[in-house]
Amino acid sequence: MRYTDWVHRVNRAVARSPVGRWFRLENSGHPKERAGSFFFTELRAGLATFFAMAYIISVNATITSDTGGTCVCPPDSYADQCDSNTEYLLCVQEVKRDIVTATAAISALSTFCMGIFSNLPVALAPGMGLNAYFAYTVVGHHGFGMIPYRVALTAVFVEGFVFLALTLLGIGLVTGATDSPIELAGCSESLRDATAGVCPDSAKMRSPTMWIGIFCGGVLTAMLMLYRVKGAVIIGILLVSIISWPRPTPVTYFPHTELGDSMFNFFKKVVTFHPITRTLVAQDWDISEHGSQFGLAFITFLYVDILDTTGTLYSMARFAGTIDPQTQDFEGSALAYMVDAISISIGSLFGTSPVTAFVESGAGISEGGKTGLTSCTTGICFFVAVFFAPIFASIPPWATGCTLVIVGALMAKAAAEINWRYFGDAIPAFLTIAIMPFTYSIAYGLIAGILSYITLNGMDEKEPWTWKIPGGFFPPWLRRAAQGNRSFWREDEENGRRSDESQGQTRTGDVGVDVAGKEV
Repeated sequence: MRYTDWVHRVNRAVARSPVGRWFRLENSGHPKERAGSFFFTELRAGLATFFAMAYIISVNATITSDTGGTCVCPPDSYADQCDSNTEYLLCVQEVKRDIVTATAAISALSTFCMGIFSNLPVALAPGMGLNAYFAYTVVGHHGFGMIPYRVALTAVFVEGFVFLALTLLGIGLVTGATDSPIELAGCSESLRDATAGVCPDSAKMRSPTMWIGIFCGGVLTAMLMLYRVKGAVIIGILLVSIISWPRPTPVTYFPHTELGDSMFNFFKKVVTFHPITRTLVAQDWDISEHGSQFGLAFITFLYVDILDTTGTLYSMARFAGTIDPQTQDFEGSALAYMVDAISISIGSLFGTSPVTAFVESGAGISEGGKTGLTSCTTGICFFVAVFFAPIFASIPPWATGCTLVIVGALMAKAAAEINWRYFGDAIPAFLTIAIMPFTYSIAYGLIAGILSYITLNGMDEKEPWTWKIPGGFFPPWLRRAAQGNRSFWREDEENGRRSDESQGQTRTGDVGVDVAGKEV
């Protein structure tokens, strides 16, 4: 038997099984089966999605751990924000390991649930951009921000449940860094002129780790993406990491110091389960001292998450061909929002920033992914990654730095979709993009964009209002539950067909016959 014949036999067997009918694979017999969806194609698509977004495990851990987590900076180290306090930095390394486990765990859980319940090939993980806002604006570097880490997690937890409530009611550039700009330019503190505070000419742009990150993590990754190499981002990160792991080199991530020895000892374990100890259920519900800042963070998390999730879900659903041409909605939309909302709150219990749908899901869709089986495969891959925490926690910052630049370039593609010829769209978009870096705040940029859009378009975009809500006040799933439908959380195609048939019979029964024998 040839390999291709075996693949076709397995595809047919899985399609005819309960698994195939649940995910609506082709030849499953489901009334809404998705053409072109096959078992092995879905598995390949799930792997493609994982390799496209696996970088989030290390990148999110690096960004979120910059807050210091639950570590407490002693007052005598406030001058340099504990950047030279070894005991504090060791605690931060423990937080980073916790976040690695937390990121992989919540990504696995949320992505798998997205596949099972909403049947969409969309993966979830702590969102890029939201984690930067969480780390560098809300909490701040080593906790020197608006509110403490524990209070920020409380805001995320509450935001998740508010998002869930809105769903049930039927809602249809990193801005900071741990180093100073001079250090980012490749000048260490030991080489800096103590009087002028600048770097001498002989030491400018001489940091070997900077050049390794630029060429191997940036230029190489960009070239691989240019030639559409699958997993280009992962290749760049792994190459820089492998170069940085040997100890007796100028670019090592494990120097012979107390902090370096601790990181290297954890790295040598390779495969192990690191339990979450410092960030698990770390919420602080006493927000009396941070009321206004807590409210600002909560509102920002909420509307950014709604906008981000909505845009990603609908773009991925359209890419996968699951958009209904009549309703312009996609199957399982309410469940997709519910999974995302619940995952946000669960993720905060693990210690991570808000979870959202990832546009990297398009990598799997481009490989042929059309159903939730793709997401389930990606979720299983993230679960396996939980046991490789020593590897993901040992990826150096210069391995992911250029990746963030590339991710920013990918995010900037959305600007091409803006109608720049219409000032009602162009001015709010420009204000949003420009104010974010100038004010060092994602929230201020979004507020400026939304307010300017309302001001410019509020009068012309008004819609006729009526107290009568199309389809009724309650969402369809709630009406099905009230009718006693056990599968209320999924659309009932069989009942829909029977209802159509009964209506057709009723219309036929209304046809009468007159005395002459003609239909009336």
